[in-house]
Amino acid sequence: MRFAHISDLHLGKRLYERSFLEEEQPFILRQICEALQEEKPDAVLIAGDIYDKSAPSAEAVRLFDDFLSELSTDGQTVFVISGNHDSAARVAYGGRIMAKCGVHVSAPAYDGEVRPVTLKDEHGPVDIYLLPFVKPIHVAAAFPEEKIESYTDALRVAVEHMALDQGRRSVLVAHQFVTGATRSDSEEISVGGLDNVDASVFAPFSYVALGHIHRPQNIGSSRIRYSGTPLKYSFSEAKDGKSITMAEMDGKGAVSVRTIPLTPRHDLREVKGTYNELMDKRNYEGTATDDYLRVILTNEDDVPDAMRKLKTVYPNILRLDYDNARTKSGGAVEVLPEAETKTPMELVSEFYALQNGQPMNEAQSEYMRRLAETVWEKQA
Repeated sequence: MRFAHISDLHLGKRLYERSFLEEEQPFILRQICEALQEEKPDAVLIAGDIYDKSAPSAEAVRLFDDFLSELSTDGQTVFVISGNHDSAARVAYGGRIMAKCGVHVSAPAYDGEVRPVTLKDEHGPVDIYLLPFVKPIHVAAAFPEEKIESYTDALRVAVEHMALDQGRRSVLVAHQFVTGATRSDSEEISVGGLDNVDASVFAPFSYVALGHIHRPQNIGSSRIRYSGTPLKYSFSEAKDGKSITMAEMDGKGAVSVRTIPLTPRHDLREVKGTYNELMDKRNYEGTATDDYLRVILTNEDDVPDAMRKLKTVYPNILRLDYDNARTKSGGAVEVLPEAETKTPMELVSEFYALQNGQPMNEAQSEYMRRLAETVWEKQA
């Protein structure tokens, strides 16, 4: 069985106040449709963050409706889940009607019950489970008898209550941050890796189609994979290649993946040099000067009205920075790599001890723990 796996469309995305909705996103969705018309997969898996906001614009909703309509018209069976940027209820609206047309959508709210949709090939059935983005508070509300203290606990409990048939092949479509994934600047990052999920919770599945991380990558093996965004949404992704993941599953559930490259209407990239070098026609002639650019000037002195002047050659500059002796000596707060792996409580405890010369007492620790839980629950 063959699956096309995409995620993180972020329809309605704006980058430095430039909207991607009018040209870039329709262009790349059309390219995806054309690629899938040729590939003819057995199913299309869309792993969350359909929209960039929980209350998307009418134009963003219309664009996704057009996309689903075209996939459905082409005879594709489509599976869609909501991500952390989405409103699960909005994404799920009309789900029962859409299912009759081969478009299956995750539930409007996680209630503890995730029933599979079953597809069949010459080797037998394949169960597809759609798990919308969940936080520990969601799973704890559905299963109050379970001890849930972390995202790993939440996903473990959610999977255990899916009642999988271990004798059948299965696919999970989910939207979480799995420990070990490489992030980019365009994703929401929690302090101290609080949202990390250990990959071991996904052991029962033949393939896990993930969304949330914007760089395409495998986690441990091709069995657990992020497809990444179809477009670059930050300059930290400037050198990344964007693609559709094609996953092929054999009769025993073993999975191999390959990618179909995607080419944007305008690339997102960085150019660096002095003002005179960048404005010299010999240096830019023949290049895509209308790409979305971060320009890094190496002049020691600021160039007056630099942005306006540069835009006469590079009309789509999104960001202008300097890299010179002044900026290098400006000072920066050092963030130690190990801070990324610590919990919020560990970071707060270390800060308190550093400030006060003694550790927090039990009452203070309990207060901070409850405060942290309250903050994260209000983000649910």
